[in-house]
Amino acid sequence: MGGQDQQVDGGEDIITASQAVTLWGLFRERVRRCPDAIAYRDYDYTKRVWRDHSWRKISERVDRFRAALALANLKPNDRVAILLPNGSDWACLDIAAHGSGLVVVGLYPHDTVASNAYLLGHSDARLVLLDSAARWTALSSRRSEFPSLEIVWISELERGFAPRSTGLVIRGLADVLADITEPPSPHSVKPTDLATLIYTSGTTGRPKGVMLSHFALLWNAQGSGALIPPLRNDVFLSILPLAHAFERTVGHYLPMIGGSTVAYGRSPQGLAEDLVAIRPTAMLGVPLLFERICSSIRAEVTDNYLTRTLLRIASGVGWCRFIARQQGRRAGLPVELLWPLLKQAVAAPVLAGLGGRLRVAVSGGAPLDQGVARMLMGLGVPVVEGYGLTEAAPVVAANRLDDNLPGSVGRPLDGVEVKLGQNDELLVRSPSMMTGYWKDSERTHQALDAAGWLSTGDIAEFRDDGRIVIRGRLTEMLVLSIGEKINPIVVEGQITRDPLFEQAMVVGDRRPFLTAIVVLNAKEWEIFAAEKGLDPGQPNRQANKIELLAKITSLLAGLPRYAQIRALHLTLQPWTIEGGLLTPTLKIKREMIAPLFAKEIDDFYVRR
Repeated sequence: MGGQDQQVDGGEDIITASQAVTLWGLFRERVRRCPDAIAYRDYDYTKRVWRDHSWRKISERVDRFRAALALANLKPNDRVAILLPNGSDWACLDIAAHGSGLVVVGLYPHDTVASNAYLLGHSDARLVLLDSAARWTALSSRRSEFPSLEIVWISELERGFAPRSTGLVIRGLADVLADITEPPSPHSVKPTDLATLIYTSGTTGRPKGVMLSHFALLWNAQGSGALIPPLRNDVFLSILPLAHAFERTVGHYLPMIGGSTVAYGRSPQGLAEDLVAIRPTAMLGVPLLFERICSSIRAEVTDNYLTRTLLRIASGVGWCRFIARQQGRRAGLPVELLWPLLKQAVAAPVLAGLGGRLRVAVSGGAPLDQGVARMLMGLGVPVVEGYGLTEAAPVVAANRLDDNLPGSVGRPLDGVEVKLGQNDELLVRSPSMMTGYWKDSERTHQALDAAGWLSTGDIAEFRDDGRIVIRGRLTEMLVLSIGEKINPIVVEGQITRDPLFEQAMVVGDRRPFLTAIVVLNAKEWEIFAAEKGLDPGQPNRQANKIELLAKITSLLAGLPRYAQIRALHLTLQPWTIEGGLLTPTLKIKREMIAPLFAKEIDDFYVRR
């Protein structure tokens, strides 16, 4: 594999990158080693039960997919798109494509029709597997944007569905797989061959198609496993979209390396039920997921002063214990005496609500709010932060469970190099680096220099102990007309720590001060308005704004004066992926939101 395998202490079941060689080789070796172990778990909506799939059964279904792909007359390196919610068929087609020499393009089910149509066209996908006839009907209205597409497989094809005449082969997946027997011989794939196009979220401009090889994905999965080894008895809860690099590498290939089970969550709305039903030992999430978990915990004690106080004391005492353990010392007698009582009364129910056996929860994709981190870690939730980019396949650095410093993203993976460039931009060089952007050599050369250093666009700081701290994005920094620079994500994170504020976008570039557009949580707003005697139906009345601005000011008390919010506009309409205002990884699209509130933003500054 072009270098020594990183050490992964997960036991004899670990498959190294050199043993696997390719992603197809990884799968075949896993099937050989433990054919009857549980590979995947998903929910049967018809029977309303969770069902298990052994590696042997998955191998049989993968062979059916491979045979179907052969009958589709696809050539090596053709692109195959997957537009499904996470599930065993997503995994099966991904694996089958790798065994057929094809390139997988993951699409986001919650993304807009326009975005998915663009990705189908930009990738020149010849085949797409999607979940429903309704999904295809919506996409087909933009048929001219993806002329290379020839074959459509629909997972749940309703009876009587009559597609428009589009010159495509459109079939239900059950029919596609029904009459297939013997699969073809696996295609000969090299480690350096292109395995997938993973599209960046595109917070500004069009998404870029990141080209990743079999080697890059395997190397990165193994490197991640050196920090958090996957175990045979692990159950990974899959929540993030498999189209995302973080979930693909760490939530799909890493469990395969260790022989772990992956259970596919039903939806974000059903997360609380899924946690109790699945009882995961490992899960990946973006900061918003952990913020919502904190909000749910707080919501349980909103109406009771005693339980609110106990929660605050328990998380504080637990945080002291956590810091002491990380420093290799005892927390002190008062803390040690209090903790057993607080653990039983407060922490234990919280951990039971997360399934009761979670051994690691990894947060990535954006900085984790430190208030959220302290609360969860104080209650015993084993959260670690990491950092990565799609272009690096994706993990660059991460904390370890036994060496965890909240606020940092840990140390680089063994074999990954980092340094600071101009304006303290983090530069990365990794064996798992992308080969470039699909059909975009100009942006490839802008991102990767001749020596292989990737410009991340992130502002970083190196601690003396080798840890990396991310300070913000170069492209998102606001420069006030008074000369001060502010990272809006930090300010927005402080605001949305309070459950009253669902979302926030800070404005102020080339302006004299900061203002904000804030989405209120409807339920919390009703409670707050009732307590203050405000009119909940008109959040932008002056009296309402005065109260809410005062609350935001208190939340930002620890920030410099120039980082305070001077004016705000309030809305009860959440920003969504479907509305085109969030990326599939739930980051706000500033360039899309700002025009919607252009008048309100201008008024902030004209009036002053």
